[in-house]
Order: sequence, then C-alpha cells, then structure tokens
Amino acid sequence: MKQLRTISFIISLFWCCSYNLQAQDTEITNDTIKLRYGLRLGADASKLIRTAFDDEYSGFELNADYRLTRNWFIAGEIGTEEKTTTNEFLSVTASGSYFKAGFDYNMYDNWNGMDNMIFAGFRLGASTFSQTRNNYTVYNTNQYWQPQFTSTESTKTSGLSAIWFELMLGIKAEVIHNVYIGVNAQLKGMITQDQPVNYENLYVPGFYKTFDSGRIGVGYGYNISYLIPIFKKTNSNTEEEEDE
Repeated sequence: MKQLRTISFIISLFWCCSYNLQAQDTEITNDTIKLRYGLRLGADASKLIRTAFDDEYSGFELNADYRLTRNWFIAGEIGTEEKTTTNEFLSVTASGSYFKAGFDYNMYDNWNGMDNMIFAGFRLGASTFSQTRNNYTVYNTNQYWQPQFTSTESTKTSGLSAIWFELMLGIKAEVIHNVYIGVNAQLKGMITQDQPVNYENLYVPGFYKTFDSGRIGVGYGYNISYLIPIFKKTNSNTEEEEDE
C-alpha cells in the first residue's frame, strides 16, 4: 500500500511538472528544438531507505544515462547488496555486486520547454556473489520418534555468478533545474545462474528474490538524479517525426 501511494505521488508530481516547469536550457522555434545532451547520474533511494529500516538488508545503487537521440538513451546501473533470507528450514545470506547495461526509450511527447520521460527500457544484468548458509533444519517425516535435525554450522559458497535480462517501465520528472526524480518497475528473466551445493539461490544481488526455482523475477526503484549538461543539439521536429 505504501508503494502504491508513493507511485501515485510520483505520477502526480510528473504531471504537475509537465504543466508548470519551464526548462531554462531548452530553446525552441517553430521547426527546431534544442535539446540538452549530457550525463545524468543518480542513486536508488529505495535501497538506502530499506537499508535504514530492514535489519536483514543492506544495499546501494548508482545509475546513469546519456542521451543518444531525442528519444533514445543509453543507460545502466551498478550496485551492491546483502540480503538474509530466512524460512522455516533455512537461513541464507546472499552478498555481492552487480552491473546492468542497456537502453531507454522516451515515449512521452514533451511540451515546449519540458524534459521529462515516460520510458520503456531493456537491461542485460550480471552479478557476482556468495551465499552463506547460516543454519538449516532437515525435515523428518517421522517426528514422533525422532526430532528434526538442526545445524547452526555456517557454510559459505563464493564465486557464484548470474546473468539475466530486464524489461523496465518508468518515469523521470525534472522537479528543479537539472534535478530529476523517478520511479520504475522491472520484470526480470534469469538466463543462467550458479547454485550452491545442496540448496538453491533464494536471492541474487541485482536480480532480487527468486521464486521456487523459477526464472522470473520482479523489482522496482525510486531514483534521484542530476543532469550534467555537456552540449546542446538542434533537432528538427520534422526529422524526428519521420525517424519515429
């Protein structure tokens, strides 16, 4: 419920920006538009918030994108995560780093002077990580005569890796000059992953939770970023419409 309220707030803010924000560095005539080209750097605020309030999680992510054309952006993320997952029979801590690279396409037709995004994206992700089995319990079907066996011996498996792809939908709104906030949702598909001996990955850094040996995962992010303008480029509205 909190996530839905946050997403609703971000969407409302985006539309407010579309009506009221005038970008200072965008110059428009009847036939041409000058767009800002530069490097936009940011961080995922959701991971910082979760780190502060969840004792079983810590994580940090930096993200960036660079405009290639009026609507196409090259984009990527790099981060680190540690997550302890505990159920009735197993407690495992996953720890590692990840990198994702791909592109975003802006589907939003900005009003004059606007530089906001409603985008669809694609990422190819890779992670290197370790899994530490903190404790486990062996289920005994005949519990009346014999108790279940529980071990608290910690065992760590290092050098694991995973590769996956992501489809992404999100928004980015310029709230003040060159400063953006955004939210995105991710649908993930695992391509390949290394597994520890005798149990499966419950969580992969960057991919997030795995679901009962399935290859599908989901994720989300709340981003704050800053655009470092490098140059302006004049784009013809007519040419862009033909290209699209």
